Amino acid sequence: MIRIARVEAFAFRVPIAAPIKVAFGTFRDRPAVYIRVTDADGVEGWGEAWCNWPSVGAEHRARLAADFGERIVGRDIAEPGYVFRALGAELDVLVLQTAEVGPIAQALAGIDIAVWDLFARKQGVPLCRLLRGEAAGSVPVYATGINPDGPERFALARQAEGHRAFKLKIGFGQALDLCNVRALRQALGGEAELMVDANQALDLEEALRVSELLAPFGLRWLEEPLRVDRPAAEWERLARASRTMLAGGENLRGADLLAAAGGEVLRVIQPNITKWGGITGNAPVAAETVKRGKSFCPHVFGGGVALLASLHLLAAAGGDGTLEFDCHPNAARALVVSSLLPVQDGRVPVPDGPGLGAAPDLHALSRFRTWPA
Repeated sequence: MIRIARVEAFAFRVPIAAPIKVAFGTFRDRPAVYIRVTDADGVEGWGEAWCNWPSVGAEHRARLAADFGERIVGRDIAEPGYVFRALGAELDVLVLQTAEVGPIAQALAGIDIAVWDLFARKQGVPLCRLLRGEAAGSVPVYATGINPDGPERFALARQAEGHRAFKLKIGFGQALDLCNVRALRQALGGEAELMVDANQALDLEEALRVSELLAPFGLRWLEEPLRVDRPAAEWERLARASRTMLAGGENLRGADLLAAAGGEVLRVIQPNITKWGGITGNAPVAAETVKRGKSFCPHVFGGGVALLASLHLLAAAGGDGTLEFDCHPNAARALVVSSLLPVQDGRVPVPDGPGLGAAPDLHALSRFRTWPA
């Protein structure tokens, strides 16, 4: 039994030298929201809430998480999933009242991850082993966030660092997309594993054409080619026609995400555990994905807590999943992870310390903090 004594949230913004481009916009800084849950014994657990968009999203989500955290202060918690379920039920009416389903879900996801980290630290075990005793000791990773501007240069540098799998952003026009895929394949060689992510930028006819043109390059998956709210019939038609597996999940939540894990359209399931569900919501998704013989590949493009939590969930899930691994400079990641995750032949070790295996260095991060002042 754990008694919650305090819940705090912190928002950070890290300047970046070069913008990061995706089909729907451009990152001009790297925000992060970290959540600290402390129990009556003074033991801490850390979580992270998704906050990439809009540009003001980090501070808003931090304030939400701090507000929601007040509801659980003083409660006795017997098991970590209780907070996600109890707070989720209490906040249902607030979701209807505000129509802020995303920010509320993201704040709750961050609190959930922090509670799981706290429970694992109290038991003195890595988070993955709290989830499953026979968790993996290392997981494969893929280099992500590869911009459409000269992607082969970025990818070759990552290959030299030990990466063996690479995901390119597409959705910038058919000619440029195909030119970039071709350049990556030629530069990295036939043994490199390549994937592409359209970030929902294509309509059905475009997606059908693109999937046919991409087939000769031997891609592992085509990610979010269509908007996630397009009719099921469109996704089913594309899945039947595409010779490349379809991937998605970061923009699904709840019953829709679990249904995708059990369905026939997506063969690669990619929930973002800081966007919805945390550990509690996504552990069943991971189990269903692996049960169906699919790949569970958590989506991660945030700070260090998100990366570590996703790694532990993948290590506990089993199967042939691969972890998304952001290789762009980001102090909000580096000042959590430090040197814990060296990439060797396309894999990283799972930290064996209690909980996540690391925590944010608040002193070092203080120069990037935007809330609380």
